[in-house]
Amino acid sequence: MENLNELYEAYKEENRIDPKLYEAYNVKRGLRNPDGSGVLAGVTNICSVHGYVLYEGEKEPDEGKLIFRGYSINDLVDAVVREDRFGYEEIAYLLIAGKLPSAQQLARFRTMLDERRELPGGFFEDMILKAPSKNIMNKLARSVLSLYSYDDEPDVMSVEHEVSTALSIIAKMPVFMVNAYFVKQRYFENESLIMHPIIPGLSTSELILSLLRPDRKYTDQEAKLLDIMLMLHAEHGGGNNSTFTCRVLSSSGTDPYSAYSAAIGSLKGPRHGGANHKVLEMHKDIMANVSNWENEDEVADYLTKILRKEAGDGSGLIYGMGHAVYTLSDPRAVILKKNAEKMAIGTEFEAEYRLLNLIEKLTPKLMKAVKGSAKDMCANVDMYSGFVYKMLGIPEDLFTPLFAVSRMAGWCAHRFEECTTGKRIIRPAYKSVLKTQDYAPIASR
Repeated sequence: MENLNELYEAYKEENRIDPKLYEAYNVKRGLRNPDGSGVLAGVTNICSVHGYVLYEGEKEPDEGKLIFRGYSINDLVDAVVREDRFGYEEIAYLLIAGKLPSAQQLARFRTMLDERRELPGGFFEDMILKAPSKNIMNKLARSVLSLYSYDDEPDVMSVEHEVSTALSIIAKMPVFMVNAYFVKQRYFENESLIMHPIIPGLSTSELILSLLRPDRKYTDQEAKLLDIMLMLHAEHGGGNNSTFTCRVLSSSGTDPYSAYSAAIGSLKGPRHGGANHKVLEMHKDIMANVSNWENEDEVADYLTKILRKEAGDGSGLIYGMGHAVYTLSDPRAVILKKNAEKMAIGTEFEAEYRLLNLIEKLTPKLMKAVKGSAKDMCANVDMYSGFVYKMLGIPEDLFTPLFAVSRMAGWCAHRFEECTTGKRIIRPAYKSVLKTQDYAPIASR
């Protein structure tokens, strides 16, 4: 093996920046203000993520609100639950078209997705089967990027091409995901390779369950709970890392396949979409080390150990609690918790649901007692998302890919807006702090 020690040492030494320099030059690390709010980098008409109000320059906590194209996510979810129907396709239409569809428009939109589900000839064999990936997110990104090669005019940025490409990718994402999962299972877990044909006329959530389950069976309640998950994850403003990534690439004038695959790569990160895995790991650890899940004192004692870095992964974090924007409540978590409760009560999952509820209740008090933090803290969507997927029998490998399947609609909307009105490449500045040096001939180095 090559000896790369000198390069390893260079990596560790030459990439260090004194943290004091960020303060000296008033650099907003992570494009975040000192109070945690995001640096204003753009204007959007797609989504509003509200979690606090500014009063005389100070952040004041407020109930969380998530608004898609002017419509509250609460109203959108409540409507489909009340009318006992599927809602993700309506959300996708709303984000892309900017308005709610009529019944006829929604039916046409669902047909358009149906017609675009099938993969191009040879795509599965060449792009998925022959190069299995241990991580489904990487395979999703590669699959989307590979569609470029199947497009006769991939770099055309006309309205017609952008819309057609967006619909095609939104439609194919569930198929990419499930195919990649079973190929992974075959190559790395020695499991059977299951390949179900696509059944026309299914909603996105029904399609996923139909392709994923060996017997293709699922209940209406299961499909509609997964549908709510897709609705909640479809969009979350222009400033989140993956959406901003999509907008940055789009501002350069690159093709849609490159922009969307980059967004998937961003979402994979454990500080972004991959956070749900950390929550699940924490829940498993708590369940294994707390004997009585209903005993507040026992649960509080173990959470205290986690905060003191004496238990858990040593980070001192209670995953699933806290958010960059939301303070008093995360509307997605509120909706998800309510619907998760309906499915959990009276089943083998009820005790676990009550434990999560207890973690949510105790954490803010313990944060104040252990770390002296008076910051308002609420459960975020990840607190209950992994639990819901677990109840639905969704493999952990697919938690973040499902996020990507849903969020593609939001990314498409933001790319449309950036390409239409951005008109300028996104290029923030970096302050150089290097010192000039005299060149030395190679013989004297």
